[in-house]
Amino acid sequence: MTRYGQIGWRMAAVAAFVGTAALAVVLTRAPAQDGVSLSSAVSARVCATSGLEAWLGLGPARPAEGTYYALEFTNVSDQSCRLFGYPEVSVYRDSPDARGPIGSVAARDTSIRPKPVTLAPGATAHAVLRVTVSVRPASCAQVTAEELRIALPRQARPAFVPAHIPVCSQKGQVTLSVQAIQARPGVPGYTMTP
Repeated sequence: MTRYGQIGWRMAAVAAFVGTAALAVVLTRAPAQDGVSLSSAVSARVCATSGLEAWLGLGPARPAEGTYYALEFTNVSDQSCRLFGYPEVSVYRDSPDARGPIGSVAARDTSIRPKPVTLAPGATAHAVLRVTVSVRPASCAQVTAEELRIALPRQARPAFVPAHIPVCSQKGQVTLSVQAIQARPGVPGYTMTP
């Protein structure tokens, strides 16, 4: 190979390397949409209950499967934070004389694998809550829950969200199940402004 042929070959190899490196930088720096991202980075602090606004969005009702709700979590703080895992959800009566939990705590629905979710200020994540009430009155004393108690992973202070949900009041009856927290709002086309 001539001297000029070797130089041309080296220049082509350098150009190919630079092009590949530039593409890799572009692909790794793609912006996250809506300020919510799935991330393995642990640089963001854990979201505190005081920095989140919890609210309830209605999902589809499927008589054979139950009614689905989107538990929404909006970051109302001025810093990014991280959520991971399953919220602990139970239902409560709202009247002062009867205040207390109704039935059992929501079971974990493991159909969605937990992943770390990073929330920028103003961004929203969600977890899907399914409510199933037995059609046989003997096996389910049905009452209406007026509040959801939601405890986030690694947080001692729960959030209370107004609700109007029919549930079984008997302990041991699995009325509620909840999926892991997921990125993005669970109500299509809806974002909450803090």
